[in-house]
Amino acid sequence: MRKLLSSLYLLPALASAACPALLNHRVPGLTGGSIDMCAYQGKAVVVVNTASQCGFTPQFKGLQTLWQDYRDKGLVVIGFPSDDFFQELEQDKQVASFCQVNYGVNFPLASRVHVRGDAAHPLYQALAKASGDTPKWNFYKYVIAADGKTVTAFSPLTKPDSPTFIQAVEAALPKP
Repeated sequence: MRKLLSSLYLLPALASAACPALLNHRVPGLTGGSIDMCAYQGKAVVVVNTASQCGFTPQFKGLQTLWQDYRDKGLVVIGFPSDDFFQELEQDKQVASFCQVNYGVNFPLASRVHVRGDAAHPLYQALAKASGDTPKWNFYKYVIAADGKTVTAFSPLTKPDSPTFIQAVEAALPKP
């Protein structure tokens, strides 16, 4: 019985140890709850900082299409609304409504976070370290490979349907 109890005590530590460090983050969800990045280990993950009032905002449509086309193949798209570039709505409820009404977004969205500088969310700090690059503007995209370690960064000028981006996503997908 003692062995069983000590084994159960270690389960949370073992579970988090199995999660790649890059994904070992939890972020508040846009409409409540939280997004546990460890839940996406073994999948390709596109992380993108978004803003509702940006010239690149129409990329939501391409991101939604990407999510629909590749989620059954092991892709997760996660949007991170940010006002770091002064183009995001003030309230999470407004952001959620805007994304749903205007672009039909149903991929996971985090609550508003900072994506650069000392105040950047720890996930974004880890992405910057892993890729060697930080968001220069809204709709900066990171593709995290299914190994949870390999990261490729893309500028906002790279649209979600560009051949280069699609090629990176396909290369990051889990292998059958």
